[in-house]
Amino acid sequence: MFKRQVLLECISALLILLFVYASLSKFLDWRTFNREMAHQPLPHTLTRLLVWIVPFTEIAISVSVIFERTRLLGFYASLVMMGLFTIYTAIVLMHLLPFIPCSCGGVIKRLTWPEHLVLNSFYTGLSALGVVLQRKKVLKPKPIFHHQSNTFV
Repeated sequence: MFKRQVLLECISALLILLFVYASLSKFLDWRTFNREMAHQPLPHTLTRLLVWIVPFTEIAISVSVIFERTRLLGFYASLVMMGLFTIYTAIVLMHLLPFIPCSCGGVIKRLTWPEHLVLNSFYTGLSALGVVLQRKKVLKPKPIFHHQSNTFV
């Protein structure tokens, strides 16, 4: 029980670090982030939406994994987001798309595409582990018999 809680806190902290850093770097270099998103091989309308959705979702995930009540939702959201980033990176590495600018921010931008794949896969795995551990915690059956007082709850 204690080990699971410590592991959940560590997973949450790593996700918070990643998503806060990623969103802040996008906001701090907004012009570059906008320009690079505009060059993605996606419909212009979609990239205009993603420019806002991605960093705000990263912040929302960061906040949601802080609180016990919303942590499972945050882990699921992180799993989806990191899973999509991982799939996108794999598609880039398979050369299925034309030239793709990296719209990441900060030092993450300096990673090669294979390094992006490793980082994204690691965080996808962390998110999945968070989902599994948090579900076990949340869905743990509560005893109907209280052992100390020998009474039903």
